[in-house]
Amino acid sequence: MAPCIGSVFLIAEAYAFDLSVRAAYPDQTRGYFNGPSVFVWLVEHEERPCDVEIIAPMSDACHNWRVATSLPRSGAEPYGFGRYAAANYDELIDHPVEMSSFMLAHFEAGGARHDIAVSGQHHGDLERLARDFARLAQSQIDLFGGAPVSRVPFDYYLFQVLAAEAARGGLEHRASTSLVCKRDELPQPGARGVSEEYRDLLGLASHEYFLIWNVKRIKPAAFVPYDLTRENYTAQLWALDGITSYYDDLTLVRCGLIGTSDYLELIGRSITTLRTPGRAKQRVAESSFEAIAAELSGLDLSTFFTDYVYGTRELPLAELLRSFAVDLNLRPRERDKDSFDLTLEAAPQDTSS
Repeated sequence: MAPCIGSVFLIAEAYAFDLSVRAAYPDQTRGYFNGPSVFVWLVEHEERPCDVEIIAPMSDACHNWRVATSLPRSGAEPYGFGRYAAANYDELIDHPVEMSSFMLAHFEAGGARHDIAVSGQHHGDLERLARDFARLAQSQIDLFGGAPVSRVPFDYYLFQVLAAEAARGGLEHRASTSLVCKRDELPQPGARGVSEEYRDLLGLASHEYFLIWNVKRIKPAAFVPYDLTRENYTAQLWALDGITSYYDDLTLVRCGLIGTSDYLELIGRSITTLRTPGRAKQRVAESSFEAIAAELSGLDLSTFFTDYVYGTRELPLAELLRSFAVDLNLRPRERDKDSFDLTLEAAPQDTSS
């Protein structure tokens, strides 16, 4: 585009019929978008500040909608439509937006406010959800921040939760996470204990929250900075999702949400699942290079992981068990003075994301 004086208006169309956490989906029940799926990338202008105005739909069916996003407000009221701002394009695309008549709960952890915005039809107990999320969040904050003075690298954090019929997934961001869960995974009012379905949701939330540090701030050199023009390949996927998958359920034990026997059952299931012939097809490190291509080609990642390394669970089992084995190998040497905990606590963090 040739240099010009004044404003430039660009009209663009974006595909928006994908209920996953990676894309965009608006209808008369809710609207959601993940930044990269809708925001145009202006080459060589990535560091310029960005202003966004989120406009309320005109339909009467959307009259009670609110906005749930960790994108910094720049004139908009809390949970309101209006103006938001980002320091640059990288920040702009790292704050997904939920618009609906969501239910809201909140808690404090690490000195920061955490909101839980739940969309979709459900009968979940949000007060209990907030209490349990607070316990797993504080446990991880203590791991990375060092108890008793534990702080988080943000002032505000948001869990965007969609309760759906069958879909499931999660995606981490710098100050939020988007989760899709089955309706029966939410805790039911008056229910005691942790059901297997609710345990799955707690594990998913724990997994995505852990990625605040291990992926968003502790990352391979190949990811610094991210190159948006191509896939960013690394053989260290096991050290990203693998270690995270190890700690997600382990966190639930440490904060008292599940018992030791429940945790050992989960580990046992992972071992059993991995004892399939598929594990011999590909090394764990090699699978890191194909995971991105498999998803971009339209192949469901759970199918990819089933056919190759990881088994039928959505989380990378081979990487989880490798992390588990490394941690067990570290601990006997110095009577628990060496462990993955200390390694993660001492790891240098990239604070730019």
